[in-house]
Amino acid sequence: MIDHPQLVDLLRMAYSAERAAALAYIGHAGAVRDAEEKRAIRQIEVDEWNHRDEVLSIMQQHGISVSRYYEWKFLIIGKCIGWSCYVIGWFMPFYFAGRLESGNVCAYFRMLHYFDSVGIRDHHEVLFEMGMKEKEHEVYFLDKLNNHRLLPYFERFFNWGKRGSFNDVDLEAKYSLELSKGYCSNKD
Repeated sequence: MIDHPQLVDLLRMAYSAERAAALAYIGHAGAVRDAEEKRAIRQIEVDEWNHRDEVLSIMQQHGISVSRYYEWKFLIIGKCIGWSCYVIGWFMPFYFAGRLESGNVCAYFRMLHYFDSVGIRDHHEVLFEMGMKEKEHEVYFLDKLNNHRLLPYFERFFNWGKRGSFNDVDLEAKYSLELSKGYCSNKD
C-alpha cells in the first residue's frame, strides 16, 4: 500500500463519492422533463460510473481497500439527493450538481499531485482526464443556470457560480498533462 494517508483517503472517498454522484444523477435525469437535459445528465451519470471503475482500478493496483464507511455514507447521500430531485424543482439540482462537480475537479488533480510526490506517474493521464471531465460537467451545469434569476443569490450564499469556482481549470486554455501540476496547487 502507498505510504501517503491523504492520497489513500482521497482515493477511497472518491471511489464511494462517484457512486453517490451517479445515484444522484439517476434521480436528476428522472426528474427533468426536457429530453436533451435528460440525455446529458444520463451521460454524466455514465461518466461517474466510469470514474468509479477507474479509481477502483488504481486502488487495486496499490492494494488499497474500499472503505465500508464511505460506501455507506455516500450510498445514503446519493440516494437522498436522487430522491430529492423529484421534489425540489429544477434549479437546485442543477446548481448543486455544478457546485459538486466544481470541487471534484481538484480532487483528481490533488491525487495527481500526491502520486507525483511519492514518485508514481502511472496514473497521471487517467487522473488528468477525469479532472477535465469533471470540469466539463461543472461547465454544463453552470451554462444551464447562466441567466436564472436565483443564481446571484445562491452564488452569494454557497460561493459558486459565474463569479467563482472551486478550481482553477479553464477549458478554453487547458494546460497540457505535463503542465497540469499547476492546477489546484493552491486548493489543497
